Order: sequence, then structure tokens, then C-alpha cells
Amino acid sequence: MSAAARAKKTALVIGRTVVALVAVTTLVFSGYFWSAFRLVKENTNTTQILQVLEDIPNSPPAEDGAIDILLVGSDSRTDAQGRPLPDDVLRKLRTEGTDTVNTDTIIVMRVPRNGGKASAISIPRDTYVPIAGYQDDKINSAYGAVKFLTAERLLAEGVSDQQERERKSDEAGRKALVQAVQDLTGMRVDHYAEINLYGFYLLTEVIGGVQVCLKAGTSDPNSGANFRAGPQLISGGDALSFVRQRNMPGGDLGRITRQQVFMSQAMKQLLSAGTFTDPGKMNGLLDAVSKSVVVDEKLDLATLATQAQGLASGNVEFATIPVTSVDARNERGQSVVTVDREAVKAWVAQLIGETPKPAPSSTPATPSKFGPGKLLSLDGVHAVAAAAQDVPCVD
Repeated sequence: MSAAARAKKTALVIGRTVVALVAVTTLVFSGYFWSAFRLVKENTNTTQILQVLEDIPNSPPAEDGAIDILLVGSDSRTDAQGRPLPDDVLRKLRTEGTDTVNTDTIIVMRVPRNGGKASAISIPRDTYVPIAGYQDDKINSAYGAVKFLTAERLLAEGVSDQQERERKSDEAGRKALVQAVQDLTGMRVDHYAEINLYGFYLLTEVIGGVQVCLKAGTSDPNSGANFRAGPQLISGGDALSFVRQRNMPGGDLGRITRQQVFMSQAMKQLLSAGTFTDPGKMNGLLDAVSKSVVVDEKLDLATLATQAQGLASGNVEFATIPVTSVDARNERGQSVVTVDREAVKAWVAQLIGETPKPAPSSTPATPSKFGPGKLLSLDGVHAVAAAAQDVPCVD
């Protein structure tokens, strides 16, 4: 055999060996990943909310060409099993014990069945809407208010088992929130996922923090926020303060932009920090999930994981519903965000492709004042171009 022939044969053998090694490595990693993923699934708490949702009146059609997942961040001072958080944990969260539950983050993740780009639509927490079984109020109070009223009713009816009251009142609160979201957006909620403050805190600790960037330094004693300008790594209580700060430019809308950027960066860190291959981090993730995450029984976590990858890669389009005022007052003197509900539905329909987008105007409006039917210029637009830069700077 000539030297050239021997060299060619050797190269072929080496090439096959490398391919085999890559294939085996991929299979081993995939096997480990799905094994880890199975553990996460086993540790995730479930809710029967989908069964409760079946009797919501005037629900949008279920078959609309996409899977719509309601993502909820609650400020519950209990864990996912309903156990009160100890005082030392509440201090870490920079919050206090209270019986109320508010949903400070409300996002509808829309995943087209045809493989198209997903959308994440944020709803300001102070959006003033009708709440079934309660009254007109901020949408973030729907869960907590109806939960409280239901628990009181069950107690009066003689339901003495606290866990049963907790479970039934939770489902009633979630149902009220889902109905408010559906009535506002015209979107059918197919699945539900919820994380509480403690889970958020634990998750940021597990992944070693999240990179964020601020355009200017900021301080807010109410939330504990105290950040310098520029890029920085935050976790734990600082991360909570970053996404919950109220005293900031844009108020509710500015906070939503922070939440959207934070979500994208957190997913990047989760998927790149070796969480699923590091036993210590994996145990921390399982602990966070078991204490804080609740999903509906039929939600395929693989779908949620796929969208997490989309968030990390910038393949999700973030947007915020249009509003008419960010500093209105209701009849009780509370600061609320007002909306034109029909305008919101029309805007959502355009965003998700159910109606054609209007032709661009040659003289785009840039309203500086509020008036009947007037929308703020920064609302109803894509709040974050997730792939524009590694760490977008926000207010």
C-alpha cells in the first residue's frame, strides 16, 4: 500500500472515530438532559385549572392555530404547597408577611403550531379591568381577591380542612385571573404556569446571577433597589428588586421592559451555566421548582423548555398591550393603568396575525397628551428586541 493510500485510510478511520465520539457524546448528554428534565417534571407542582376553565363563559375558541400559555409571577408569601415562608426567607425576599396574593407579572406566551416565531405579550399589573366574581380593579388583584373571597365562603359553608380551602380558593383565584386575561386580549388560555417570589429568588441563585444593564443609576427604598448605571450581575434579593421596582421612569411599563429583558437573560444563563449537568446546580433547580412552580396538569414541559431556548436565542417577540393612561385614578383614589379593551383586542389580533396590519402612515402620530382614544406612543410596540444585543440597557 502506498504512503498516500495509507494516509487516506488513516484519515478516514480518524474521521469515523471523531463522528462516533461526537454521536456518543451527544447521546450521553441528551440522555442526561432528559433524565434531569424528568426529575424537574416530577418535582413540579400541578393545578387542575384547565378543568375549572372549561366553564368560563364566552371563552375564545380553543383551536386558534397556536398554544397560548399564561405565565404568572405571584408575590405569594407561601411556597407552592401553601406553607407560609419563614421570617428569615421573607427578609431575604425584601418583603413582609401578608395574606394577600398579587400577580405582579402577567405574560401570555403564544406558540404558533406551524413553527412560526413565538410572541410574549405583557399586561401591566395595574391594568384596570372587570374581574368576574369581584369588581372592577387592577388585574393583578384578580387572583388574590377572588381567592380570599372564596376561602371566606368555604369557611362559612363549614369546610374545615385548611388544605381543601387553600386548593379550592387557589383554583378560583386562578380562574378569575385567566378569565380577566381572556376578556381583555381575546386570546384563549390553553395552559398555565406560575412561579412565586421565593422560586424567583432561588432560581437566580442557582444559575449564578443574571447579567443586566441600566441606563442610569437608581434607588428605591420601597423595593430595596439600589443599582448603579451600566452592566452588572444580580441575583437573589437584588434580582427581585430589579424586576419589582415601582419608582422608575415609565412606572408599570418601564417595569415590564425590565421583566422582559430579565427573562431573556435569565434563560440564556440557565441554558449556558451547566445547570443540567452540574449535580449541585441540578439539586438547587429541583429545590426551587418544588417550592415555587405550579403548572396545569396537561402542560408539556418539553414545550416550555423549547420556548425557554427561544427566549435565550432571541426567537421570541416581546410586546406590551396598548394603554390609554399610566397614571389614572379609580373611584377609590388608586393609581391605575387604563385601557381601551376593544383597542387591545384589535391590537392583539394584529400582532398574532388574525387581522392584517394597517398600512404605515406617512405622518406617524407621536401623541404627547392623553385624550379620548389616544394611545401612548411607547405602548403597543415591541418593547424589547431580544436579539438586538447581548444585554440591552433599560431604564
